[in-house]
Amino acid sequence: MATTSSLMTGKPLIESDRVEGTSVYDLAGKEIGSIKRIMIEKITGKAVYAVMSFGGFLGMGTDEHTIPWNKLTYDTDLGGFRVDITQEQLKGAPTFYREDNYAWGDRKREGELYDYWGIAPYW
Repeated sequence: MATTSSLMTGKPLIESDRVEGTSVYDLAGKEIGSIKRIMIEKITGKAVYAVMSFGGFLGMGTDEHTIPWNKLTYDTDLGGFRVDITQEQLKGAPTFYREDNYAWGDRKREGELYDYWGIAPYW
């Protein structure tokens, strides 16, 4: 497994539009998708979720799944994020949608997501 560099390179902050489209790799260094968008908690300003897109061809037929932000570790050697998940796990993950009527504040639904990934919720 490649080591993740913790050394700061460049600026300490990054614009959200520069994160969108960044590749996501599994622990073996295989690209499994990219960041589609970041979900930010309004009150604290904390990044909470990364919506990943994967599959498809030329932007068509892609799937989107949400993973907790704290599952991501930026790897300066790869120039992308590394996660301890597989594409198969990603495909089986609970889905969240970008519909106007979707209740993002539904803690039960969010709890299912955290249970799936086996980590404590952000709240």
